[in-house]
Amino acid sequence: MLFVCCAIFTYAQETIALNTGDITSPELNATTRQATFRLAAPKAQTVVLEASFLEKPVSMTKDAKGIWSYTSQPLESEMHTYCFYVDGVRMLDPNNVYQLRDIATYMNYLLVDGECSNYLVHNVKHGTVAKVWYPAPKLGMEERRMTVYTPAGYEDNPTKRYPVFYLLHGAGGDENAWTELGRAAQILDNLIAQGKAEPMIVVMPNGNGGQKAKPGEYEDSMYKPSFRNPKTMEGSIEVAFPDLVQWVDGHYRTLADKQHRAIAGLSMGGFHSLYISANNPQMFGYVGLFSAAVNRMGRGDNGFIYDNLDQKLDAQFSPAPNLYYIAIGKTDFLFNDNVDYRKRLDAKGYKYEYLETDGGHIWKNWRIYLNQFAPKLFK
Repeated sequence: MLFVCCAIFTYAQETIALNTGDITSPELNATTRQATFRLAAPKAQTVVLEASFLEKPVSMTKDAKGIWSYTSQPLESEMHTYCFYVDGVRMLDPNNVYQLRDIATYMNYLLVDGECSNYLVHNVKHGTVAKVWYPAPKLGMEERRMTVYTPAGYEDNPTKRYPVFYLLHGAGGDENAWTELGRAAQILDNLIAQGKAEPMIVVMPNGNGGQKAKPGEYEDSMYKPSFRNPKTMEGSIEVAFPDLVQWVDGHYRTLADKQHRAIAGLSMGGFHSLYISANNPQMFGYVGLFSAAVNRMGRGDNGFIYDNLDQKLDAQFSPAPNLYYIAIGKTDFLFNDNVDYRKRLDAKGYKYEYLETDGGHIWKNWRIYLNQFAPKLFK
């Protein structure tokens, strides 16, 4: 029995050493910005690295000890994601505990400092990120969950009031998307500390009208997350949104007027931002459409939300919002839809700010847009 126990213990030690041990992965050279990825897999025939900074996956090289490695070219300042394929099977890096979930896919990530320094945690005063439940009767729910960011100092001054920024996720996302994939809390902390952005409350609701919260956070919700969810782009969210705004104004110290209220979102969230603001022209003084899925609506009982858009835009731009902001990547599959929408605005002489970036429908762009949009608010 003693021999068996020792054998099991030794085997367990070898297994742990095989997976982690003293391996560092990724190892970032702060001078060159090159990253080395490593994986111990001595019996593997092939190990491939798939990463956001690569145009296509690359093969890694195995040394005499069975350690596979790959050293990148100098990386741009960004939050980069990656995974491995070992003999064709996708796996995460066992040496990197930093992981993200995008819909139903997990990936590792690393942060490279520099131009995107605001994505990193710095020695500044930090805001508070809370998961908050609120009533949603128009969606048939007693409670739904949202993420709320309150800026540093919010708890210290019980009389000070703040502007509110409603920040919406894309299809397949949930109330966690912007704080996890978008680095929203870090971006806001750093911009506010730098004096570039006004201290503000940021409300990040769940844009899937059939969900109470992200999968796994409410009853009978242990299902595989999906890109397509019920009650998303058929008017339900737009109809229910004014109730959310009213609840936030009643439970937080907000400056409850158009000049101190903003809304923006990515993809489906940009679609929601467009139609929520158009149907409530006196509610938002700042509107941001990030790679917006314009003209992608469905038709249901709430389809009236999408009717008579030209007349609704006339009301929204009389007078015009303080800022109407459109941003999209050059290779985004929604690019032409956004071109057509801008032509619609141009035909009426409506003023807006436009940003066109490289790349497609990716979080890299949406983090850039948030980093540039937030400093323009409430000035």
